[in-house]
Amino acid sequence: MKKLLFTAVVLLFGAVSLFAQGEIDEQRSVFFRNERSFAILLNSDGLGVSYREAKRKNYLNKRLLEIDAGTLKHPKEYKISNPYTTGTGTFIFGKLNSVFYLRGGIGQQHEIYQKADLGGVAIRYFYSAGPVLGLYKPIYYWVLYPITLIDYEIRAEKFEVSIHDPSDIHSKASFFKGINETKVLPGLYAKGGFNFEYSKQDKVIHAIEVGAQINAFPKSIPIMANSHNKAVYFSLFVSYRFGVIIDPLHPEETKISNLLKRNKDK
Repeated sequence: MKKLLFTAVVLLFGAVSLFAQGEIDEQRSVFFRNERSFAILLNSDGLGVSYREAKRKNYLNKRLLEIDAGTLKHPKEYKISNPYTTGTGTFIFGKLNSVFYLRGGIGQQHEIYQKADLGGVAIRYFYSAGPVLGLYKPIYYWVLYPITLIDYEIRAEKFEVSIHDPSDIHSKASFFKGINETKVLPGLYAKGGFNFEYSKQDKVIHAIEVGAQINAFPKSIPIMANSHNKAVYFSLFVSYRFGVIIDPLHPEETKISNLLKRNKDK
């Protein structure tokens, strides 16, 4: 009887231990699924890139930390070329400055629908906000000045609406011309949207995001030589996001470099 009782106790503790181990594994799979990802953004007013870290708060929510960089464009930007000369490059007539933004913010992501399996799609909504820096640098053009009927002198100049017309401009000068004249304008941004994560690999992230964003500055940024420049930029965006799941218990499995390795081995 004692031997039977001892055997039953050992089996009971063994079963509890196995069950508890299963709980730990399940908890590990849920609570250690932090994320580190990059994204390429296509906005209705420019292009951008993004870096994001997502740390799990609870079963369905994650805290976001992100850094974005990109361009801001005026809706009236149209590329043209000089119709009276050959071999000229394209340029945007009347554009004064190239504008870029650098922003960092915090936010939250909430999971609405979980994957049923690795072939499914998880749906989440997210939002973030924080400071933004608008950086704008003047654009220089190669301007034609006639010397004789057939000879021209070319000078690098900023656009002047009262002086230049399309037939005067040969092409846009180097991007680096005028970079030392870059100005900085601080502001605020907010962004929100939906994330559709569809990766077929447990430790790799592949997602499409869609949403809207706003960059707001205290004064208008002089992009074009007209009165329609804005201080508030609202746009829609779509982005492709890729990254890895961060597991502190197995850090060797969650390196960014494994993205290429996993895709190659697939």
